Amino acid sequence: MYGEAALFGAPLSHGWTVLRRILNRMHQNFTAEQWLPYPVDFVFAFFANPENLPRLMPGWQKTRIEEAAFRPPPPPPTRVPGAPTIVAGDGTTMTLSFRPVPFSPIRVSWVAAIGHFTWNEGFCDTQLSGPFYFWHHCHSVGAAAHPQTGKPGTLLRDQVEYQLPLDPVSRLALAVVRKQFQAIFNFRHKRTEELLALIAARTGVSA
Repeated sequence: MYGEAALFGAPLSHGWTVLRRILNRMHQNFTAEQWLPYPVDFVFAFFANPENLPRLMPGWQKTRIEEAAFRPPPPPPTRVPGAPTIVAGDGTTMTLSFRPVPFSPIRVSWVAAIGHFTWNEGFCDTQLSGPFYFWHHCHSVGAAAHPQTGKPGTLLRDQVEYQLPLDPVSRLALAVVRKQFQAIFNFRHKRTEELLALIAARTGVSA
């Protein structure tokens, strides 16, 4: 345990550093990976398109982008078939709404900001307001061979750092939350495969 002197003693900056360390210890982490048989720039372009976000969510959630202030990133290094006309670069903010449970008459609002955008590498979204006390989700892509066949493709990695509201009481629900996360990303992976296959067929990108 950190004593009162450690938090509030001189210098003040040290106290804030200690406080941040305490809060960081409350954060939880979740990681999901998916190998895809497409080039890195093709996969990245798909996830950089904010219009695809609702398409990756379960249909019963009825996810919508209610409002957005887009800030475009620098031009991409190469032209990608099927590249989006709208890309959420650093500083973009979006407000989404969705149903928390099937048939819910109430919609939950989520405001997020995009940061750390680098073409064909990754970007992060951070919750500004929403259901979590803290949420920081980074998407990254990189060239990778299939572990069994050696076929070239892309490894997609999602890394989520989060904290539930009402912590530490809410930690009693962590097992349930992690199970929900796994189900959500299983769904996202399946939809990603389906949607990328459709776009590849339309644009002539080979798997």
